Amino acid sequence: MTATAPTPSTARVRATALLPRLALVLAALLAAFFAAAAPASAHAALTASDPTDGAVVATAPAQITLSFSESVAMNGDSIRVLDPQGKRVDTGELRDLCSGSLIRYGTALRPGLPDGTYTVAWQAISADSHPISGAFTFSIGAPSETAVSLPSRAAGDGPVAVAYGIARYVAYAGFAVLVGAAAFILLCWRRGAAQRPMQRLVVRAWVALTVATLVMLLLRNPYTGSGNFADAFDLTGLKAVLETKSGASLVSRLLLLGAAALFITVLFGSYARQHTSEGTAGTAEDDGEDAKGESDLVFGLGIGGAVVAAGIAATWALSEHASTGIQTALAMPVDIVHLLAVAVWLGGLTALLVALHKVPGIERTAIRRFSTVAFTSVVVLACTGTYQAWRQVGSWSALTGTEYGRLLLLKIGLVATVVAIAYTSRKWTARLAGGQGEAEGEAEGEAAGEAGLTADVSRETTAVAVAPAETVADPRRAAQLARQSAARRTAREKQVRDADPDRAGLRRSVLAEAGVAVVLLAVTTILTSTEPGRAAELEAGRGSTATAVPDRAVKITLPFDTGGQNGKGSVRLQLDPGRIGANTLHVWAETPDGKPLDLPELKVSFTLEAKEIGPLPLLPERAAAGHWTASGVQLPLAGDWRIDVTVRTSDIDQTTVQKNVKIG
Repeated sequence: MTATAPTPSTARVRATALLPRLALVLAALLAAFFAAAAPASAHAALTASDPTDGAVVATAPAQITLSFSESVAMNGDSIRVLDPQGKRVDTGELRDLCSGSLIRYGTALRPGLPDGTYTVAWQAISADSHPISGAFTFSIGAPSETAVSLPSRAAGDGPVAVAYGIARYVAYAGFAVLVGAAAFILLCWRRGAAQRPMQRLVVRAWVALTVATLVMLLLRNPYTGSGNFADAFDLTGLKAVLETKSGASLVSRLLLLGAAALFITVLFGSYARQHTSEGTAGTAEDDGEDAKGESDLVFGLGIGGAVVAAGIAATWALSEHASTGIQTALAMPVDIVHLLAVAVWLGGLTALLVALHKVPGIERTAIRRFSTVAFTSVVVLACTGTYQAWRQVGSWSALTGTEYGRLLLLKIGLVATVVAIAYTSRKWTARLAGGQGEAEGEAEGEAAGEAGLTADVSRETTAVAVAPAETVADPRRAAQLARQSAARRTAREKQVRDADPDRAGLRRSVLAEAGVAVVLLAVTTILTSTEPGRAAELEAGRGSTATAVPDRAVKITLPFDTGGQNGKGSVRLQLDPGRIGANTLHVWAETPDGKPLDLPELKVSFTLEAKEIGPLPLLPERAAAGHWTASGVQLPLAGDWRIDVTVRTSDIDQTTVQKNVKIG
C-alpha cells in the first residue's frame, strides 16, 4: 500500500487543481452566452398605433391606441403620454379595446392639449411572460422641440435581466438534475439511493431549483418594470407579480418543490434503508414480504415522482412559448413531455457521471439500463422537438433568417454532438457488458475489491491495536491514524475504480457528454427568451410602427338612392393610410349637386370574405355637417375587403352600398 499510495494522491492533487480551472472556463462560457444574448424579444409585438409614429394631426386626439400581434398584459401605467415639457397628459386609465382576434389597448388624453410634439412610452408583458416596451412621438398642429428623450434601454434588458437569465438557467439545470438523478436511481440503480454522492447530488439540485425560483419571483417585478434591483423588495410590485400568470407559475413551482422534498425524504429514507439492509439474513417469508413492500414503495415513488415532475415542468409550459401561438392545447402537453425527456437524459447523465467518479461499485447492469433509458429519451426528445420547431419557426426562411431559427440550428448541432458522443459511450457500455462470464466476473471483482478494502482496514486496525498505549491514548495521534486510514481507503477505492480500462473510457465519454450538455442548456435558456421565428416573420410582414409606411390611402365614391324624398346622393370614403393595422376613416355625404348632406344615420362595416372575417361594424362620429370620422379602424389582414356603407335619409328610407378594395 505504501508504495502505490503516492500515485492516487498525485492524481487527486492534479484533479483538484483542474476542477477550479474547469469551473472558471464553464463560468466564462456561460457569461459569454448571456452577455451576447440580445435583449429578450417577446412573442407579442406592436403592429400599429393611432396616431402613428411621426404623425402630425390637426387636432388633439381623444385617445391613444396600440395594437399588438398577440395577447399582452397591461395596467394603468403601461401607456404614458408626455407633453413637450415631460408632463404626463394621459388620464392613466387603461382602455381594453380588444375585439375577437384584435388585441388593442388605449388611454384617454386630457382635453385642451396645445400644439407640439408628444411622446408615447409604453410597456407590456407578452403572454409568454417576456416584457416588451417601446416609444414613439406624434405632433399636434406642428412639430416642436421636446425635452423628453426616448428610452435607450428596452424592457427586459440590463443587469437585472442578466441576473434573471442566470436564475432561469440554474432553474432549468436544477430541474434536469433533480428529475434525471431520481429517475436514474429508480429505473437503473436502486442501490444508488443509499450512496452519499447520489444523495448529495439530488438534494443540491433541489436546493438550486428552489433558490433560483425564489430569485426569479423576487426579480420578476424589476425585470418587467424599472430594471432596478432595489424594486425586488417592493411589496406592492410583488403583489402585482403574484396576480400575473408568470407569478402564479413560480408560486406553483415552489409548492410542488415542497412535495418534491417529501419525495426525496422517502427516497433517501425508508427506500434507501431497504437497500442498505439487503444483505441481512432472514426467512423466506420475511424476504417475500420485504420484496412486496419494496415493490409497493417503488410503485408509489414512481407514480408520485412522475406527477410532481410533470407538475413542475408544467409551470414552464403554461407560462412561456408553448402557451401562446397556434395549437396551444397540443403544444403545452408536448412541451411537458419534452422537458421531462430532457431531464431524464441530461440529469441521468449527470448522475451516471457522479456515480462513475465517486462510487467504484456501480453495477454494469445499471449502466446498461441507463443506456436504454437515455436512448428512449432521445427518441422522445427528437419527436417533440421536431413538432416544437415546426410550431415556433413555421418556414424554412425563418430557420435561417431569424435569431430564433439560428439559435435552434445551434441547439440541433449541439444535440447531434451529444448524441455522437453518446454513441461512443454506448460502445464502452457494450464492452463492459461483453466480457465472458460477465456476471461472475463482476461479482468476483467487486468481492475482491471489498476483500482488499477489508484487508486494508484490518491491517490498519491491527496497527492501531499494537501501537503503544500512550500513543493510542493521544487524541492527536488517534486522529492522525484515522486520517491515514481514510486516505488509504480512498486510495484503494480509486485503484479498484481505475483498474478497469472500460470504466475509465466510459467516464471520459460521459464527462464529454456532460460538458456539451452544459452549453446545450445555456442555448436552450436563451432560446426560451427569444421571439419565435413564426412571430418574427409575421411582425416583419405586418410592419412596425417605427418603420415609415408610404401613404396609399383608399379613396372611393359610392352613389346611393334610398327611394324616398331627397334620398339620392353619394358618399365619399377615405381610409388612411389604407393598410393592415390601424387606419383613420373619413366619410362625406353629398347631394347630387355636391352640397353636404347631413344624414340622420350612417354606418360602415368591413368584411374579408376570403378569411371569413367580419363584418366588423363601425359607427363613425359626426365631425361636421355631412362629415363623419373614426380613428383606430383595425384591419388585421391583407386582402380584398368589402366596405359596406349604410345610409338613412329618413325614419323609413335606408339603403346599403358596397365596394371591394385592396388592403395591404
